[in-house]
Amino acid sequence: MFVEQGVNSENKFWKYLIGSGIIIATSFIGQIPLLLGVIYESFANDVPYPSSNSEMMHFFDPNLTLFLLLISFVFTLGGIYFVVRYVHNQTLRSITTARAKVDWDRVLFSFSLWAVFTIVSTLIYYYTSPADFVLNFKPVPFAILVVIGVFLIPIQTSTEEYVFRGYLMQGFANLAKNKWFPLLMTSIIFGSMHLFNPEVSKMGNIIFIYYIGTGLFLGVITLMDDGMELALGFHAANNLVSALLVTSDWSAFQTHSIFKDIAEPKAGLDVILPVLVIYPILLYIFSNKYQWTDWKERLVGKIKTE
Repeated sequence: MFVEQGVNSENKFWKYLIGSGIIIATSFIGQIPLLLGVIYESFANDVPYPSSNSEMMHFFDPNLTLFLLLISFVFTLGGIYFVVRYVHNQTLRSITTARAKVDWDRVLFSFSLWAVFTIVSTLIYYYTSPADFVLNFKPVPFAILVVIGVFLIPIQTSTEEYVFRGYLMQGFANLAKNKWFPLLMTSIIFGSMHLFNPEVSKMGNIIFIYYIGTGLFLGVITLMDDGMELALGFHAANNLVSALLVTSDWSAFQTHSIFKDIAEPKAGLDVILPVLVIYPILLYIFSNKYQWTDWKERLVGKIKTE
């Protein structure tokens, strides 16, 4: 079983505290290129230093900002590999899947399913509420965005999945010796990590229903499927397609996307609908395709170790 792969008498929870500190440190190291770029621009060209997250997001050209933001995840992913290999004496595969090797067909299926849904739903929204959008397409900046997005956004989303659905899922399983606690804790922490996203200040705390609900959904499909493949595909599709299709002045990613949302942001059905309707439908599709059974044991059962 996937979560049991990290549970043994030698893999104490304190190791996960040390490992988490190392991973956080590599994340800060990865942010140094962005910090140096801002400092250089401020001093060399006498540009006011950004005093808020919003000003930081608009400080450089969107493609350069996106590149500098995403490059930090390369360092973080390296930190995860170091911690898993040398602190816990595990392989990266052991926090990815319980299968003998990563099932890339699962990753592709999940990616394709969510990418198609996101594209179709965005186009429906565009055609039913055209006043909420303006065409933002510029061929050259968009082509650069595609290159940056295709290469770096999957690294960003995979890093987040390795931290929450892989590393911390197994870490909390070591602590609690059950499955419901790791599922709940990783979902809450995943949602809390979005606290400083600009969407929160625009829509209010109700958006945490979406963030925590998404974390819960990703945790459920990881536990039920005995691996992160479906979560990896879903998360990559969600961020990549969104970055390419739609941007706004208040979103976390500022991009040279095809459309720009100019509507005043508000929390409504778009926050509740995915959690209460769309995610259950996806669970039904995945469960039928991959013949999931024994939901109670896989989601809330006790950890079985030798």
